[in-house]
Amino acid sequence: MGEFKSIKKKFKVVGLKGNGSYENFNQEVPALAKQLLSRSEELDNHMGIEIALFEPKRDSAHLVGDYIVGLMVDERLKKVPAGMELIEIEQRYATARGKTSGIGILHSKLMEWIEEQEYKRNLESYIVETYHPDEDEEEVRIYLPIY
Repeated sequence: MGEFKSIKKKFKVVGLKGNGSYENFNQEVPALAKQLLSRSEELDNHMGIEIALFEPKRDSAHLVGDYIVGLMVDERLKKVPAGMELIEIEQRYATARGKTSGIGILHSKLMEWIEEQEYKRNLESYIVETYHPDEDEEEVRIYLPIY
């Protein structure tokens, strides 16, 4: 598990938007990502980095949220394919990285670190995860919006 830090970062993403019950995200998000990847050749100038954005769950009564699965793109994007959206966000994040198999633990430890550092979660901005191929297992980088 990598180090925890606070950074300001900008993401430029082209992707597909979904909406569903938080409890079903673990099935819905990969299904939408598979659909997106089958259309990746429609995207000019993508960087080959898969990304997912999640509406933060504000409290126990917040049962349904938005999510976006996409590919990171550079500044030279020529056009957005039909049915996809271009999203640009710039925010301060608490971030950490680790193996995708430990993503739940990584999220928990990052939340603890945020509290220890006395940051506040920004529940109005998307949680971001980027996925990076590795020799043995995919790596995930988590970005939790803070202020």
